[in-house]
Amino acid sequence: MPWPHPTVPSPALALAGWCPLSPTGTQNTKILMEPPWTPPVLWDRVTLTCHGSGTASATTWYKNGKRWWEPGLDRLTVTLSGTYTCDRPGSALSPPVNISDDWLVLQVPAQTLLEGETVTLRCRGWRNNPITSMSFYHEEKELRVVSNGTELSLSPLQLNHSGSYRCKGWVNPWGWQESAPVTVTVQVAAGVGGALLFLLLLMGVIVAWHRWHRVVSPHATTLQDPQVTYTELRGPQGRPREPGDIYGNVL
Repeated sequence: MPWPHPTVPSPALALAGWCPLSPTGTQNTKILMEPPWTPPVLWDRVTLTCHGSGTASATTWYKNGKRWWEPGLDRLTVTLSGTYTCDRPGSALSPPVNISDDWLVLQVPAQTLLEGETVTLRCRGWRNNPITSMSFYHEEKELRVVSNGTELSLSPLQLNHSGSYRCKGWVNPWGWQESAPVTVTVQVAAGVGGALLFLLLLMGVIVAWHRWHRVVSPHATTLQDPQVTYTELRGPQGRPREPGDIYGNVL
């Protein structure tokens, strides 16, 4: 098992910014990480910042569901693994951040992953111990075996890259280890989404226009074929008609 760690965290004071309203009207609160990788690992000496509305000096931290440290500090440097959350008066509890201290950890950049970009996943041994014979898995399907290296690059990102990833490798000197799964979520870029929405609206307008023109107005006049009456013209002096006589059409 990993070595024991100090039991007292080392916090420091900093400023936090404004956070928008949640759908229920409560102010959102979130935790920012430095370095910006998820899940964060203990041996990186991670700094957590509680980001949200309200007064920074009124921040309260929680570790594994229990109050952690005295209220008043919106930033702390983590020295113990566990699950951290924070809040402020009038704001909701932040989503949890788990500080890992596992033998093998797969990390993803803590940022929005957009379609078309490049992202690198990295597999790390405990306290950066060397790893050999690395394998990466996506939705339990093996992607690649790496004999020398600990990173997996996804480029360009596509929507089907979303899902659960994990890694497995030989961590010296503890043998074969497997990471906990991490979730990768690829989002459509704003420009692409706007273009698709415009095309859908344009198609809707075209379809509606064609349907409208196919409907006959109830006040429109219906054209009918002209009625033709044929009348036999008698020959001169009332004699019966001859082949050479002229016939006329009376409309």
